[in-house]
Amino acid sequence: MKRRIAREIAIQSLYQIQMNEATPQEAVQVAIHEAEHDNESQLDFSGDKIDPVYIIELVEGTYKNKVSIDELLEEYLKGWAMDRLSRIDREILRLGAYEMLYRDDVPPKVVVNEAIDLAKHYGTEESGKFVNGVLGKMIKEIDELKEKVLRTL
Repeated sequence: MKRRIAREIAIQSLYQIQMNEATPQEAVQVAIHEAEHDNESQLDFSGDKIDPVYIIELVEGTYKNKVSIDELLEEYLKGWAMDRLSRIDREILRLGAYEMLYRDDVPPKVVVNEAIDLAKHYGTEESGKFVNGVLGKMIKEIDELKEKVLRTL
């Protein structure tokens, strides 16, 4: 399964958690079921079977670290507060920050590009630029931010 599809399902799961107060496991199950049966998001599986393991890692990691991620993001949201962002932009930023700061399996530039694409697809006209601005600022200080995160673990 392509990581892009996993990220899309992860975003849908994070959104479900926010809207329905579901657990990460429940939200991932629902999102996978909807992707496999309804596929309203028109995900292109290209014959691949959905592997929930990577999706669950993304969702649980983002959810578990939400408070510290939000605190870091607040520093980069010039003139904005997390609770004023659209729900989808907020979840895309959280997932992108989680991948950049807590995982080493994807280069930060790839994470930012994927987040921008997700924002363009699921957000408003301005979402891609907004996500690029916030995560782009973070990427410039990625080493310092990773050290900060390590100190809090």
